[in-house]
Amino acid sequence: MLPKVGRYEFMAEPFHCDFNDRLFMGHLGNAMLNAADFHSSDRGYGMHYLNHHQRTWVLSRLAIELEEMPKSYTRFAVETWVDAVLKTFTSRNFSVVSLDGQKVYGYGRSIWAMIDTKTRQPVNLLDVQDGLILDYVDTDKPCPIEKSGRIKMDNGAVLERSLMTYYNDADPNGHINSVKYIEHILDLFDVDWYRYHRIQRFEIAYVAESYPGDCLHFYKEESSLDEFCIRITKGNVNETEVVRSKVKFVNI
Repeated sequence: MLPKVGRYEFMAEPFHCDFNDRLFMGHLGNAMLNAADFHSSDRGYGMHYLNHHQRTWVLSRLAIELEEMPKSYTRFAVETWVDAVLKTFTSRNFSVVSLDGQKVYGYGRSIWAMIDTKTRQPVNLLDVQDGLILDYVDTDKPCPIEKSGRIKMDNGAVLERSLMTYYNDADPNGHINSVKYIEHILDLFDVDWYRYHRIQRFEIAYVAESYPGDCLHFYKEESSLDEFCIRITKGNVNETEVVRSKVKFVNI
């Protein structure tokens, strides 16, 4: 039996880094999602297995909190583990550490649902492999950041941008890639902002699916000093909310 905690190595490739020589948040998010897939696939309930049984994982919530972002050419590890399993949801945690384990860059918390790929409805994940996932639940390893909360927004949010989605925005499930939303959200802040600020905490909640060809609208409001809430909707006449996000910055 494999260990409950998986550990996967990555590198902050130079062309995945920004002008501050730090890994883009989108690429760190991508590393986390890849680690989640490697971990679940190695243990028998990953995307490849599920797709052959008309099932798939869908990311519902993600929170990332950072002390520092890896610099270019830095090799780092993403550790991931499941800490709770319910009927249709599971929570998965992450830690981002140096290869020697002496440095912790940050942590992540996520919520995943399992759905039927044809009906798009939730399914009982305990039916998969006779509840095999329960063998890999680890409640002992700490993840010392807050869980994602409800992101509250009022009607004061301002429309910042609208954009169309295309082929490169889609993921293997055919809807807009989770990481693409992250990139589009962080592009709402200009380059000069990032000269003096770094992301301390990023939260995103996926409310509904959108697909290539949908037009997305981005609404932003400042909820407190250097903290912003973002709502993403789709559609032109009757807009439907698809994502909510909150970003907390600190001065560099």
